[in-house]
Amino acid sequence: MKIFFTSFLQIGLVAINTLLISKELFLECFICSSLISLIWAFNVSKIALSNLKQKIIYSLGAGCGAITGMLLVKFLM
Repeated sequence: MKIFFTSFLQIGLVAINTLLISKELFLECFICSSLISLIWAFNVSKIALSNLKQKIIYSLGAGCGAITGMLLVKFLM
């Protein structure tokens, strides 16, 4: 479940960051991008050494995070 959540959070932030970029919110974009990179740095080592089931869970988290991020962006706009 931890792998799912970290992927969910990372990709959700990517969707939100897209809105921040389009609105030219520099400080918010900087903070969001930094968080994305930090999460990614922790995810790389976890997912690289994981088994197929964990990789699938990670991918599902990314998909759910993308949809949730899109919904949040739609709500914020």
